[in-house]
Amino acid sequence: MSSESDRVARAGDYVFGLMNDRERARAERDLEIDPAFRDTVLKLAERLRALDPDGSSKEGQDARWKLVSQRLAELPQMHNRLAGLAVAESEPPPVVVHRLQRRPYGVGLHALGGRLGFVIALALVAAFALGYLAGTL
Repeated sequence: MSSESDRVARAGDYVFGLMNDRERARAERDLEIDPAFRDTVLKLAERLRALDPDGSSKEGQDARWKLVSQRLAELPQMHNRLAGLAVAESEPPPVVVHRLQRRPYGVGLHALGGRLGFVIALALVAAFALGYLAGTL
């Protein structure tokens, strides 16, 4: 499994058309079987489409975008997915978690709060007191 930076680099080479025939065939096969690579290609292609705000090379830009979206639309996994791309802008923003709903757990200073921390502190004080008394007698 490739890392995310490798996946983004391969997607960029695919979108820009910098691959030779063998690499392009492999990338198109990966588009069919690897959803992470397919999503990376879609996101990169959409970002590249928005890079030219002037519209100076609108024809070339649209041709590249149509070619990428056509190749992606031909994939059987994308029939339902491409239909929802325009709807994504009208969807509400995702839910953001502002605070934790449950107490933290695990190892660390935050793990022993509340009554359990108090009981452990009392047990340590009692143990040290008994140790002191046993050492002095």
